Amino acid sequence: MKRKLYKGLTLVMLAATLGLTACGNGGANNGQSNAEGKSNNSDPNAPVKLKIMWQGADIRHQAMLKTQEVYTGLNPSVTFSPEYMAWDDYWKKLPTLAASHSLPDVLHMDGAYIQEYATRGTLEDLSDIDLTGVIDEKTLDNLKINGKLYGIPISRNAQGMAYNKEALEAAGIELPKKDWTWDEFFDFARNARAKLPEGVYPISDTDTWDFYEYYQMGYGKGTIIQEDGKKFNLDKDLFMKFYGIFAEFRDKKIVPPADMVSAFKENDPQADPMASGKVMTRGATVGSVGALEQLMPGKIDVVNLPVGPEGGGWAQPTIFLSVSTDSKHKDAAKAFIKWFVTDKKAGETYGTNFGIPIYDDVYNAIEPSLAPKEKLGKKLYDTAKDKALPFSPAAAGWTEWVDNYKKTMDAVLFGQKSLEEAYNDISKSGNALAEKLSKSSK
Repeated sequence: MKRKLYKGLTLVMLAATLGLTACGNGGANNGQSNAEGKSNNSDPNAPVKLKIMWQGADIRHQAMLKTQEVYTGLNPSVTFSPEYMAWDDYWKKLPTLAASHSLPDVLHMDGAYIQEYATRGTLEDLSDIDLTGVIDEKTLDNLKINGKLYGIPISRNAQGMAYNKEALEAAGIELPKKDWTWDEFFDFARNARAKLPEGVYPISDTDTWDFYEYYQMGYGKGTIIQEDGKKFNLDKDLFMKFYGIFAEFRDKKIVPPADMVSAFKENDPQADPMASGKVMTRGATVGSVGALEQLMPGKIDVVNLPVGPEGGGWAQPTIFLSVSTDSKHKDAAKAFIKWFVTDKKAGETYGTNFGIPIYDDVYNAIEPSLAPKEKLGKKLYDTAKDKALPFSPAAAGWTEWVDNYKKTMDAVLFGQKSLEEAYNDISKSGNALAEKLSKSSK
């Protein structure tokens, strides 16, 4: 896979749980179909009920449900059994479904996890779906895993930052600017602290590996996890400098206290760092910034992540629709996915709730009717793409390390571990895992 994680959240036991799927055709459903109706080899006009599952905010749920209604209206023999939930709950449930061979026919995949599921045999190869003229071959080739396409990208996405423009302007603080450097980002935080009220913070603290990796990559030191997980590359000088700055920020109360940071929950009106009014900036993607704008209508703007000499952040597809290998309705599932990606009526229904539609014809059809909150996602993408670096999800087998990275840095935030100890622990475990994976591949 040519991409390399933008989300700090991972599943502690994902690899171990998914490993159960390789133990034969058993499981909770005893090999029964995970969708109602006839199998792939039956009458194509026979009634089919596809199980479909996705994650996100409520606005995405409603759009997805309406899209399924439209499809059934055009294809009366196909109905849906939908299940949807928030991000955290979704990725906690999926491994259990995979282990019991109960994955839905159609499921939402994310760039942070698709390699893990694909390499363990739970996702169907979708290379036979004809997307000529819809998605360029280079994009599709970059998304392949071991030469196969396990998810159809449904949108363009990018990582950037949202900021409370209204509050920053009211406080007389200079706003973030496109292509700002890391030094400018840190200076913004220091300068804003002096003008913001007590208990309001310019930026939040950080405990996830991917946010640091943007820094390391931007300064030309490469990704942390390399060669499909067989090489570990954590630059100590940059690590100590980056987190040393955040240690300074904790001492000077430029970032929130650790207990506040641990209680943050994105897109919750009371607990979201920005929507709650506690923090002036936070990370956002094309697909998520609309939900934040809905919580703070007319108050926010966007900027790309800080950049180093090599660039910063990423801008490419990260949201996919996949098909379970256990599905008895693969053809019907594939037909729905192709329609979802290519049909203008579908695009008019789900809009930008998954990001910017991957097919230009679909986006051009909906662009005139987009609300300001939806155009904000396009602005984020356009702002991020010029300096974007490759998207870098964790390699298969690294989910527990990613989780332990966060736990280790949480200990630093709470003053339970020194930065030197944290680096040693993270580096030791990363090198040991890379060595193990390298030996097992020989």
